[in-house]
Amino acid sequence: MPFIKSIFLWCCMFFFFSNAFSQQQVKFVQKENETKVEVLVGGKFFTAYIYDPKIDKPVLFPLQTASGVTVTRGFPLAPRANERTDHPHHIGMWLNYGDVNGLDFWNNSDAIATVDKPKYGSIRHQKILSVKDGAKKGVLVVTSNWVDISGKILIKELTTLTFSGDDNSRTIDRATTLTAQQEKVSFKDNKEGFMGIRVARELEIPSQKAEIFTDANGVATKVAILNNEGVTGTFLSSKGIVGNDVWGTRGTWCMMYGKKSGELVSIAILDHPTNPGYPTYWHARGYGLFAANSLGQEPLSGGKEKLNFALEAGKSVTFKYSVVITNGSTPTAEFLDKAAISFSKK
Repeated sequence: MPFIKSIFLWCCMFFFFSNAFSQQQVKFVQKENETKVEVLVGGKFFTAYIYDPKIDKPVLFPLQTASGVTVTRGFPLAPRANERTDHPHHIGMWLNYGDVNGLDFWNNSDAIATVDKPKYGSIRHQKILSVKDGAKKGVLVVTSNWVDISGKILIKELTTLTFSGDDNSRTIDRATTLTAQQEKVSFKDNKEGFMGIRVARELEIPSQKAEIFTDANGVATKVAILNNEGVTGTFLSSKGIVGNDVWGTRGTWCMMYGKKSGELVSIAILDHPTNPGYPTYWHARGYGLFAANSLGQEPLSGGKEKLNFALEAGKSVTFKYSVVITNGSTPTAEFLDKAAISFSKK
């Protein structure tokens, strides 16, 4: 058995590392009238950077594997049959936070009542600074402002998105620099954060009971029991923790994986050692929320730890995350350990 296990592991490692040398061309298609930039890898659609002002933050939506399987939920932008319709602020892949100078940037959406809008912040896309196609990677650089309801700028954001892929994987490296403006910006410990993805129904963990989740503003959202047919997902963290037990634990990486459209698919998020709060806590829920929360230590640790990160006026901080999406087979823990080490050197 040990010999068979070694052969299997070697084959997996060979499969992934051999593909690392066959990176495909990345091209961008700018569609200003649709407020988005599409990302093509090897001539196939991968994702789109969407900066529609009707959404309270820029997002990457949808996310697809190299084989064309969509791994993100469609709702609310492109609803699909049999998927959940809770948490309308969970759109594709995004980065924001639940308590920035008392404003909730995480939960903001068109579902918030007008009378409650002053409690929420928005991230407003400003400019596309650079779009660079490449033979092995493509780079998109954008700026945004974190604002209150009056338009006052708390934070200026500079984000670099680097896209790459091969026959069986797609990768997004995100580097986001946040700069406080005229006043100190406090990120009070909050479970609602930070770099998040909402996955397709098939990648959720099969649900056994209805649950109610309450945000920092006391707004409760019910997550109902749905038919679990075809629902195959689970979590695995770098600490070897699996399933729903991943929530509120730390790790250098975490993966959500399962089967969709008859194919094994996975999404892994890798943390970076220069990030505040490293290694990140995982705000990972079986209903399909998959987020790395670098800043929410007190609620995620059950009160055992506290960070309350802050930026003085004019000061900056950079957060780096890598997202690796695979199809055809599930990456091993050993592979993701190596991938995390490689990313840590970027």
